[in-house]
Amino acid sequence: MSALPPAPESPPRILAIGFLRLKQLLHEVAPEYAQRARVDVVDRGFDEALAEIEARRCAQGVDVLVAAGLHGDFLRSRTELPVVLVKVGGFDLMLALARARSISRRIALVSFGATSSEVERFSRDFALHIVQRSYHSEADAAACVRELRDAGIEVVVAPGMVLDLAEQMGMRGVLLYSHDAVRAAIDDAVEVARAARIAAAKRERLNTILEQLRDGVVAVDEGERIEAVNPPMQRLLGRGRQQLLGRVLGEVAPEFSLAAALRDGTEQADDIVRFRAQTLVVSRSPIVERGVRTGAVLTCQDPATIQRVDRSLRSRARPAALATRWRLSDLVGDSLPMQRAREQAQRFARSEATVLIVGESGTGKELFAQGMHAASRRRAQPFVAVNCAAFPESLLESELFGYEEGAFTGARKAGKPGLFEAAHTGTLFLDEIGDMPVPLQTRLLRVLQEREIWRIGATEPTPVDVRVIAATHRDLPSRIESGEFRRDLYYRLNILRLELPSLRERREDLGALAAHLLDKALARGAAPAASGPHLLRVLRQCVDAAPAYSWPGNVRELENLVERVACAAAFDPEALSAQALRDLLPELARPADAPAGGGALAQRRAESEREVIERTLRECGGDRALACARLGIARSTLWRKLRAEPGG
Repeated sequence: MSALPPAPESPPRILAIGFLRLKQLLHEVAPEYAQRARVDVVDRGFDEALAEIEARRCAQGVDVLVAAGLHGDFLRSRTELPVVLVKVGGFDLMLALARARSISRRIALVSFGATSSEVERFSRDFALHIVQRSYHSEADAAACVRELRDAGIEVVVAPGMVLDLAEQMGMRGVLLYSHDAVRAAIDDAVEVARAARIAAAKRERLNTILEQLRDGVVAVDEGERIEAVNPPMQRLLGRGRQQLLGRVLGEVAPEFSLAAALRDGTEQADDIVRFRAQTLVVSRSPIVERGVRTGAVLTCQDPATIQRVDRSLRSRARPAALATRWRLSDLVGDSLPMQRAREQAQRFARSEATVLIVGESGTGKELFAQGMHAASRRRAQPFVAVNCAAFPESLLESELFGYEEGAFTGARKAGKPGLFEAAHTGTLFLDEIGDMPVPLQTRLLRVLQEREIWRIGATEPTPVDVRVIAATHRDLPSRIESGEFRRDLYYRLNILRLELPSLRERREDLGALAAHLLDKALARGAAPAASGPHLLRVLRQCVDAAPAYSWPGNVRELENLVERVACAAAFDPEALSAQALRDLLPELARPADAPAGGGALAQRRAESEREVIERTLRECGGDRALACARLGIARSTLWRKLRAEPGG
């Protein structure tokens, strides 16, 4: 049965334990405290008094006990409640001895615990011949009184119990306690109750805070006895709060011992502890109050919780640009090769295995990668894409893996997470994986195997949960034979293989693709929307007029062609004449067996492309990113074509 805690606003409840003479003093003094405390007197001894105290404690609450002598010592050893002893002051003792002296010169002073050296010296100096005795139990007290009677002592100055025994044996008695001694004890009890309530309120507040924490927390005193423990820690230890309070933590769970923190005062953070088949992250810290080490505290975390929080933080911190724009259903084309590719990508999306997308440049490898991510269980997490051929080796390394503060000259303060960390819980798309430098291939292989990355300059790894989709237009087996690609990395990447068809393998999709790409061009303002139907008829005529064209640039080339026609028509209505179209689209006019890389037609094509690029740049006010978006080409392609000599 749990005790009822006193209400903080109610007056302190004090139980005073006393018999006969002490009881009478307590009853006489108690009314004086009616405005400050409720003082009740219990006329019971030892076990009966203990039972009465516990009953009142459970029914209405008790703050402090007041007792004297042997009863006080008994209660202190058997209850958690604070016990204030009625103590005898020097003036009280002198008055009691004076009263005894007025009765007889044969006096004995009997006290609980030990005799007084001051009384001995006082008796010797003034030739009072006071006999001193002490007792520690009821049996001691009875034996002591018999000895004094046999020695001819006529008056005994003692606590109430001894006086009762003395009077039963025919001696006179003088009570050792006075009204002032009782008042002093009750005053102390009121102050102890006030301090205890303040401390209890603080503990209650602390326990309320601890109960809100998801981490396990336990605090101990300087003897490593448990003072506070929250519900998660109780569940971990498999015991309730009342079963744990006061127990030595090192005995309850040696794995969590705080002996070292108490002994050395050192903190220990993020220690990995195995406890009852669970792996936990434990931190230990000493508690120092006013420069004195008064205890220690242990916090305990489940690594799975830390990882969930880590994933949540990384997910919330990701920029909006890491979301996907394309779904597999957005991919245009109903040809059989395209249907097969979509169906295969849909199956791969349900897996967590690494995917290798193989196809010529411009076949839509990133679109398929985005579509698989959007159809996977990671759809709500980041999709991060990087072109492995667009960075020099040193820069690609820091982009992929990140770096710590001070890892190299110019490194950002506090370091920088890499793309693997940015893609945590999501998908990382490694485009042009066949052009990744061999040293980085080794690091990538380790990430795929260990699922952790090492930032540049780091001393410990960072776990990552990333699905990797890689893509290349290279012949990786040939590059393996030439030593340009690691064979073991190839096998690690080539778990699920998606081969994309070239545009020449899906010619029946040309019309639908041209219509789709024209809609995009018109939406960007490449030409008036009203001209859309006419432009589409012209484009289909141009495409149909070149049935043998191989489309080496695939869908990207078709998009370029559509944009070119739309831009030309927007500025020059005569650009859609037959001759103008032949000049504008020289690649479609080239015979099927003509070389694609040289001759007059190639020169005309390059000049035409450069003209379109320069015109688009002017329209975009020199904004190369916007120009690249309109032209449907990468910035590196734009830069290369601008640097190329006209006709070269």
